[in-house]
Amino acid sequence: MHEGALGDLALSADTVSLLERYGFDRKTFELLRHKLESGELSDASNRLSGRVEPPLPGDVRSLPALGSSERSALAARGEQAIRDGKIAAVVLAGGMATRFGGVVKAAVEVARGKTFLDLKLADIRASARRAGGRVPTYLMTSFATDAEVSRLAHAANSPELPVETFAQFVSLRLTRDGGLFRDAAGNVSPYAPGHGDLSGALRRSGALAKLRAAGVSHLYMSNVDNLAATLDPAIIGAHLEGGRPITVEVADKAKGDKGGAPARVDGTLQIVEGFRFPPSFDQDAIPVFNTNTLIFDLSAFDREFDLSWFVVTKEVEGKKVIQFERLVHELTAFLPTLMLGVAREGNDGRFMPVKDPPELETRRPAIESLLEQRGAL
Repeated sequence: MHEGALGDLALSADTVSLLERYGFDRKTFELLRHKLESGELSDASNRLSGRVEPPLPGDVRSLPALGSSERSALAARGEQAIRDGKIAAVVLAGGMATRFGGVVKAAVEVARGKTFLDLKLADIRASARRAGGRVPTYLMTSFATDAEVSRLAHAANSPELPVETFAQFVSLRLTRDGGLFRDAAGNVSPYAPGHGDLSGALRRSGALAKLRAAGVSHLYMSNVDNLAATLDPAIIGAHLEGGRPITVEVADKAKGDKGGAPARVDGTLQIVEGFRFPPSFDQDAIPVFNTNTLIFDLSAFDREFDLSWFVVTKEVEGKKVIQFERLVHELTAFLPTLMLGVAREGNDGRFMPVKDPPELETRRPAIESLLEQRGAL
């Protein structure tokens, strides 16, 4: 993209440079802007219009219990895939920890002087070592976190644990009537448009080609702030046994949980985000929800997907603004998916996110105990 392509937006040179660096798509931006102005895109357009039903019996396959022969067999298969160099990991590290004072979330200290990122990488390293292989790891950054996370990745990179980064895309916030939002100082407001960028950003950065050239065939994805989502060979084995391009971990819901859940849309099993369900649909009829931990066959990323753009309302300087986001889970609408039921808590628990300092204080003992047990601390 050349500066002239953005000149009519009256942007500063620094903003133009940022947009060019992080893959701003002017054509898509203007198309979405037009659809917002015309009313084609709105909160109402986020809702699904097809037939939405709870998953059928058997749609969610439970991970075998720890210590069972079935679990051991899956773990052995996953360890073999690691030894064969078939597995890579991607950690979503594009978020800013606004509730921790606006710092990069990956760099927040969690336990014993270790940050979220330290602990995620320690787990991947330990799992690879136990299996007798190595797991190349990519950190998906955003424009807001790229410099700091790239610095941390460079410091952590080693032959035993190759660590690299790639950045998701960037866009600009709008006013509710479709105008370009500017803050009190007259500056535009950039944002990262969601983890739906994953497949496109992998291709654009060259990371996908590099992984495929190295013989990697499966990609394990998790959030940097969910330290219970460790690299478990049994999960990899379950994905391989399932024989589907995507595996999504789902866990029992607790009171107050929000997010996606497995459902059938016009007969197709997929993850549906909470805000997409029709108002008449009883979301409590689905007892599990998506933990945002997935495994992909890399071959699934060889093509573009027409993911939906969702209207999201945020608040900046006390004003309502609009941004458009895409979600990686919508890939399940395009590709056959294994919904894998996993434990939420306990020794086999896989969902322990941390959103703010009080939650970190509450969860720290459990995090330390769990990571000690799994060899990551």
